[in-house]
Amino acid sequence: MTDSIRIAVIGVGNMGSAHAQCIASGQVEGLTLAAVCDIQESRLQWCAERFPDVPRFINWHELLTSGTADAILIATPHPLHAEIAAAALRAGLHVLSEKPVDISVFRAREAVRAAEETGKTYAIMLNQRTNPLFRKARELVQTGVLGELKRSVWIITNWYRTQAYYDSSAWRATWAGEGGGVLLNQAPHNLDLWQWICGMPVSLRAQCDVARYHRIAVEDDATLFARYTNGATGLFVTSTGEYPGTNRLEISGTRGKLVLENGKMKLWWLVQDEDEVRFTSKESLAHIPVGEEEILPEGEETAHRGILQNFANHILHGEPLIAPGADGLNELSISNAAYLSAWKDGTEVGIPFDEEEFDRLLREKAAAEGKTVGQDHHDVKGEYSERWQVRW
Repeated sequence: MTDSIRIAVIGVGNMGSAHAQCIASGQVEGLTLAAVCDIQESRLQWCAERFPDVPRFINWHELLTSGTADAILIATPHPLHAEIAAAALRAGLHVLSEKPVDISVFRAREAVRAAEETGKTYAIMLNQRTNPLFRKARELVQTGVLGELKRSVWIITNWYRTQAYYDSSAWRATWAGEGGGVLLNQAPHNLDLWQWICGMPVSLRAQCDVARYHRIAVEDDATLFARYTNGATGLFVTSTGEYPGTNRLEISGTRGKLVLENGKMKLWWLVQDEDEVRFTSKESLAHIPVGEEEILPEGEETAHRGILQNFANHILHGEPLIAPGADGLNELSISNAAYLSAWKDGTEVGIPFDEEEFDRLLREKAAAEGKTVGQDHHDVKGEYSERWQVRW
């Protein structure tokens, strides 16, 4: 087996250029930058200056059949993610896609099917799964340390963006080009972590406010109310219009609670399950002994580089994927259900829902915009921004 995977980056904007630079500079063992692809000549010229020996393509179809790569990394606008992924997988290439997996679950399933049929690796750039505090929270919940889930509340309102950010790319903040707003662009990381830690809800209701803070066509403020199989509830609040904003996750269970905020975790645990106390105690207001602990992160958040390394290690050495492609359907199901609920005046929507209905309504939203989504007109950076990592 080869000791290096030839990977091509499709879409060399802010995100794709950072990935390309990371790989080309040797920061990911087992990955070699084999090609780049973008529809904008200016970006290809940027690549030519920095990676003169790396082939450049303007058409991703030609890249897939060129034989220059063993794998691709997709960093295009969201509506192309699943289409390119499915085509690449069926062309015999491994795929690592930027989040979200696509803009609708109905469309995204095609890429997941292609991965299942071909046996090729399909992964998603859910880089915040590498954060040690989120990994610890998942461990505590999944192993039952908190007992049975009662409630989760995530206030994640520090995704602040200015109007200049939305104006920087013609595809941003449109139904046609982006497929949504804060739930599709910024909060996918948190929606993924929410279900990764607490499990998938079975239904939700949502209020998604379009253009509350910005001159855009999609939501920049959203509040989701979820229900789980056991009757537990979840609240998820996010926005790009608040400053300084908050990043606070609280999870309560029958044996305690945990809170993640300001880069640390506080854990409270009960010596006896509250369910037992509630029905066995003779006291009206029983006192349950509580232990308390502060947990600081152990290890580093390897972020994007960590997902890239894991992708290479999985293909070369069989290391389990941190974020398999199929996992992307979970996060996307939550945001799709939230939009469907908002479009139906806050009606409770079950998960799974009618994916074809959602796809049809989304197409209607895009068509109603009545404009063609153009190209980006901002400069590429070639480096990772700290705004793409966990911010407390």
